Amino acid sequence: MNHPLADVTRRLGGIAYGGDYNPEQWPREVWREDVRLMREAGVNLVTVGVFSWSRIQPRPSTYDWSLHDEVLDLLHAHGIAVDLATPTAAPPPWFTRRHPDARPVTASGTRLVHGSRQVFCPSSPAYAEAADALVTELATRYGDHPALALWHVHNEWGNHNALCYCDTSAEAFRAWLQERYKTPDALNDAWGTDFWSQRYGDWAEIDPPRDTTAFRNPGQELDYRRFSSDALLTRHITETALLRRISPDVPITTNVMGTLEKKVDGYAFAAQSDLVAVDHYLPAADPDGHIDLALNADLARGMAGGRPWVLMEHSTSAVNWQPVNVAKKPGETRRNSLTHLARGADGLMFFQWRQSRAGAEKWHSAMLPHGGTDGRIWKEVSALGAELASLKEVTGTRVHGDVAVLFDWHNWWALELQARPSSAFSYLDAVRDWYEALWTMNITCDLVPPGADLTPYRAVVAPNLYLLSDDDADNLTQYVHRGGRLAVGCFSGLVDDCDRVRPGGHPGALRDVLGLVVDEFLPLRTGEHARLADGTAVEQWTERVEPRGCTTVSRYADTADGGPARGGPAVTRHGFGDGTAWYAAGRLPVPALRELLRTVCRQAGITPVVEAPPGLEAVRRVGDRHSYLFLVNHTEETVTVSVAGAGLAGTEVTDGRAVVPPGGVAVVREDPSSPLY
Repeated sequence: MNHPLADVTRRLGGIAYGGDYNPEQWPREVWREDVRLMREAGVNLVTVGVFSWSRIQPRPSTYDWSLHDEVLDLLHAHGIAVDLATPTAAPPPWFTRRHPDARPVTASGTRLVHGSRQVFCPSSPAYAEAADALVTELATRYGDHPALALWHVHNEWGNHNALCYCDTSAEAFRAWLQERYKTPDALNDAWGTDFWSQRYGDWAEIDPPRDTTAFRNPGQELDYRRFSSDALLTRHITETALLRRISPDVPITTNVMGTLEKKVDGYAFAAQSDLVAVDHYLPAADPDGHIDLALNADLARGMAGGRPWVLMEHSTSAVNWQPVNVAKKPGETRRNSLTHLARGADGLMFFQWRQSRAGAEKWHSAMLPHGGTDGRIWKEVSALGAELASLKEVTGTRVHGDVAVLFDWHNWWALELQARPSSAFSYLDAVRDWYEALWTMNITCDLVPPGADLTPYRAVVAPNLYLLSDDDADNLTQYVHRGGRLAVGCFSGLVDDCDRVRPGGHPGALRDVLGLVVDEFLPLRTGEHARLADGTAVEQWTERVEPRGCTTVSRYADTADGGPARGGPAVTRHGFGDGTAWYAAGRLPVPALRELLRTVCRQAGITPVVEAPPGLEAVRRVGDRHSYLFLVNHTEETVTVSVAGAGLAGTEVTDGRAVVPPGGVAVVREDPSSPLY
């Protein structure tokens, strides 16, 4: 049975290429120029209607389909398929005027006003009724339209309104808690409410974790994040069910946001979609933003269960919402796009097709910029479209990760609540450091949750597991016992899924598998560091470790430079069952993590995709007939790599060596009979 994305790409004739199309922002005479230029650029799929609610339904009892009718017919006549969005991310002004209580409320009690997008409470019955009616009408009218290739539910769930603290949300939260805990006594136990006299005797006494006099109850706040993500997920499931009932043969997706969005559990939304689609934008202030790009692509593939996925949004150049919106350099759009392709994307889409002339995103770059077709961006966009058409044989192939990197939104929420040992400890920083160490070695990995099936992976890396459920702890323990290799970062295994400290000493659920006890956490002040015996400087975090069966691999220096953990273990190794577990008792810098993971990978029999100089990224996609090696050069020098196969998309292969120019990308269809393969 084909995966739904395979059906889409087969219909498109290859890789999906295009972007958000907002014809409502332009006069009708522009639309024909749009479709002509789309064909010229190689566009085969556009997302329509994301923010068109006020156009479709200008008044509560009035629907106007004229624009959509004309635009969808026009796109279909020119061979361009449509990813049709339910425009529920932006209720119209009449809705918020008629239902002022549906507007979201902040933790301090401020009710937000209309004037942006996602101005609605996720738990509002009025919003649910209006959205469901709109989706039903939309699906009924266009469910069998010949242009329709994909349904696009909502847009970036929870990006702006995930946490609403209104009275309606409070009632919904109480219902969610009753379903979860059944009795107030069970909730009191989970939240530890005997602390600070918070014990509840009635569900009606419980409010959302609004602003209060001191620290909020962490169990309450963690559950409120779960409830808030679930409230939006309920809306996603409801819209999806309506579309599936009315238009059962069209696949459904939504654009989740990876590490750009902390507030909702991306895995949960991916699991309720026919295919996974993500948005990604480079952090302009990060000179190594391409590593963040690779991380998010590997997370998308993890959410997709290893199957191909769609990049629903990225930018041709600068965005508009960062403090300084840096333009991409010549060739960077191609390099970014082909990196996503290399890591499993079968669709490469942009926000947006034509750059807006008004509104909050008019300075966000687009495929067709303000200056039209004379500038660099248009030339690069058109060239990329032609190149992707030549790479259509790559669609459907897969990337196989040797290493699982554990990533968990629930752990992210819990780790960064109030009253932790150090507010400087960032979950994403920890994940990115461990990921970067693997990336620099060209070790391919999947980002998956702790409860995932880990048997396909030769090694598992857990940058941080502060919160770890009993089931997930058992999953990791059994993985190592059966012969797996596990590397764990500091401040892990400490609390259960209610944020309660595990008894018996730290690191709680991981004591036995790691063979140690953490006697004390020793965070460092800004500017402080502790040196290892080899001179490596550790910042932000150290721990005092007592071995209970583990072997010390490296130590903090036995001098004043060793910091508060001086002379103690910094990295340990422990044989457990048929496997081995390593622990880093500090916030190790990337070079030290790389050395640790090089040892882990060597013992697990994991080798780099190719042997390549620093700055040359290598990823392989594998199919039934061929494999495809992608080489991405992030340096200022030409790099050559030994390969076995034929160059694609203009790649030069001479005497078994692929030439990758500075800032360029090479693609090689590999010869499986070669010993280099």
